[in-house]
Amino acid sequence: PPRVSERVAHRQSIRLGRTMKLPCPVEGDPPPLIMWTKDGRNIHSGWTRFRVLQHALRIKEVEAEDAGTYICKATNGFGSVNINYTLIVIDDSSSRSGAGMANGDSEHAPELAGKLVRPRFTQPSKMRKRVIARPVGSSVRLKCTASGNPRPDIVWLKDSRPLVDEDGGAGGGGEGKKKKWTLSLKYLTPEHSGKYTCHVSNRAGEINATYKVEVIQRTNSKPILTGTHPVNTTVDYGGTTSFQCKVRSDVKPVIQWLKRVEPGDENKFNSTIEVGDHRFVVLPTGEVWSRPDGSYLNKLLITRAKEEDAGMYICLGANTMGYSFRSAYLTVLPG
Repeated sequence: PPRVSERVAHRQSIRLGRTMKLPCPVEGDPPPLIMWTKDGRNIHSGWTRFRVLQHALRIKEVEAEDAGTYICKATNGFGSVNINYTLIVIDDSSSRSGAGMANGDSEHAPELAGKLVRPRFTQPSKMRKRVIARPVGSSVRLKCTASGNPRPDIVWLKDSRPLVDEDGGAGGGGEGKKKKWTLSLKYLTPEHSGKYTCHVSNRAGEINATYKVEVIQRTNSKPILTGTHPVNTTVDYGGTTSFQCKVRSDVKPVIQWLKRVEPGDENKFNSTIEVGDHRFVVLPTGEVWSRPDGSYLNKLLITRAKEEDAGMYICLGANTMGYSFRSAYLTVLPG
């Protein structure tokens, strides 16, 4: 069975924002398969800051939530062995023990007395989506968790004007402070739409982050094709081109591409549908992308264009309330 080839320290600590490497020194014959878990959950390639290396786990830009129990499990046909770690994340820029730092006394962090640290966002991964579209009546949470020394203050602005704290708690005491890192907007109305900025500052500096919130009115109507797409297109023989279709709809629509069957070609296709006086064949459709402005996008890709690809194409957008369509022509130049 696999065995641990050298001693490791089972308690590991790392400063916020640094890179951590947890070793997994195991050997065996045949070489064991390595798997890592955190607090019982498998670490996989979707964990963007985590990388499983040959004999270690690397964590980049460590965040406060990375603290916890890590297990390296090495398995081969003859058995398995585990190495357990407890990871402690040290946030040396704010005192976690109450509101001590907030009023300038640094008894909880003597090593930091006098050392100014400018604010930084401690959970950047939770701040990636900056344009947020939500329907009326839903809720949204905007995060700006930050650290620094002295512990920074946060002010939320809407469209550049300070927001009045609706909870009445203007950040007195630790709990109020903690809450203000996240701005919760509930029961959204169109008036909530706008740009929300968190302004985080202390004596050493300041940082900002802005979110754009769009509250979408729900009206039950059939989809609308917006913009000019699809547009007539010309492509060289053997070339690649695409048609686009942009649809505005309150619920996710079905977007389908159809191609008109040229007279005499009806028998080439297993199934065709009739729209108006013409027969059409339904084309395989790619993914429908939803955009931050509440519209939906779909692309029809035509690769290695041949003569028979030329003709009339239709983009059809449908939801439970009805459908809309628009046509465009493809011309294929002879090779």
